[in-house]
Amino acid sequence: MKKATINTTTKSLHPRNKHNDRYDFDQLITVYPELKAFVALNKFGSESIDFANPEAVKALNVALLKQFYGIDYWDIPKTNLCPPIPGRADYIHYIADVLTESNHHKIPTGKNVRVLDIGVGANCIYPIIGHQEYGWTFVGTELDKPAKATAEKIISNNPGLQDTVSIRLQENKRNIFKNIIQPGETFDITICNPPFHTSREAATQGSQRKLKNLGKAAEGKPVLNFSGQNNELWCEGGELAFITNMIYESVHFKSQCLWFSTLVSKNDHLKNFYTILKKVKAVQVKTITMEQGNKVSRILLWTFLEERQQESWSAKR
Repeated sequence: MKKATINTTTKSLHPRNKHNDRYDFDQLITVYPELKAFVALNKFGSESIDFANPEAVKALNVALLKQFYGIDYWDIPKTNLCPPIPGRADYIHYIADVLTESNHHKIPTGKNVRVLDIGVGANCIYPIIGHQEYGWTFVGTELDKPAKATAEKIISNNPGLQDTVSIRLQENKRNIFKNIIQPGETFDITICNPPFHTSREAATQGSQRKLKNLGKAAEGKPVLNFSGQNNELWCEGGELAFITNMIYESVHFKSQCLWFSTLVSKNDHLKNFYTILKKVKAVQVKTITMEQGNKVSRILLWTFLEERQQESWSAKR
């Protein structure tokens, strides 16, 4: 098994990430005037929003999606995760780099590049960014029927997404790829932001820690940007169990996916995943460490295809 660790050299976003500069609130307010009500000077004398205010975070997201990705409609229930768009964009740009390696060092673009998003969520954020940035086709999976319906409403209200993004219901919560990837169907890469907490209580404590870091009281229900449905935040065994299951299940689809990938929250879990990937005979494993200010996250990627097979796959695309 060939293993590579790729570390970003600065605590900044990917070079192609459109959110590397400070938010231009004047411009954002121009595209979404409702944001103005939430913008004020912070203690450093700069314009910002209160990131512990759920309505402010949602308004910022709507403005960012309008300005940078041409999304006219985006709305989610208060009970679903409100994603940090810059960090989500980083995942997309880094997987584009990986797909570039077997594509004559050119970023593969267009609808023939197919991505499977495990647990797409009501926000549908990865398909939005991936399609708008690179023109890729996405299939998202979802356990929660209301979340699926919300994501589909976003798709149907944005003409550019209608023919390139679709959502499939995963009816068995123990399955990840099974009953989703159809016979003869292929994907260039699978992506996933897995539930990493082991219980509702752990998820709540995590949300309260984030609020405390923002200088807010951590009483009552966590606010929108730190809340989420059960399947978004936690599962039995946490991310260790979820990703372990994902790796074992990926073996059954090793010829139908060029790359498999997932975010990994806890660095300590990587050793376990490497051991399992060696056991299932993954040919190549990559770990990309992303640093965004004080936040560190990782993308774990693996493939069962040799380099020659990877190049052949790209040529057929």
